[in-house]
Amino acid sequence: MARRINGFSLIELMVTLAILALLASMAVPFAELMQQRHKEGELREALRQIRSALDAYRQGVKEGRVEAAADASGYPPNLDALWQGVADKTKPDASKLYFLRRLPRDPFYPDPATSAAETWGLRSYASPPDAPAAGRDVYDVYSLSPATGLNGVPYRQW
Repeated sequence: MARRINGFSLIELMVTLAILALLASMAVPFAELMQQRHKEGELREALRQIRSALDAYRQGVKEGRVEAAADASGYPPNLDALWQGVADKTKPDASKLYFLRRLPRDPFYPDPATSAAETWGLRSYASPPDAPAAGRDVYDVYSLSPATGLNGVPYRQW
């Protein structure tokens, strides 16, 4: 006669536990995948915001609203200029132009204590696209993460 616990046979309980263990083992990788997908969405949005702000800054230079040297590229000297603001040359009260409310962080940067500007790799206008390097201005940003996205492309190349 089979042993019964609370009306269930021992075999029924073992099968139930095995099924629960299998389901739990499938849920953990799915949760990790969802977390990575969420971070990738944040990265895409952060890159879009920063790149749009860099383009708006350059447009402000072209329109004569932002002060720039004659030999300058027209891009900001650093990322902080985008959210700290720059003087609007066309306004007599020297009010500021702001291109971002706040600078987004790279969601894949491991240290939360680091400032948002330091979480990004910087590419100057003078650096080649295949070897980005910081310089006198900020032409583009990229993720410093060595990881690869779900699409197979390294985050540095997004």
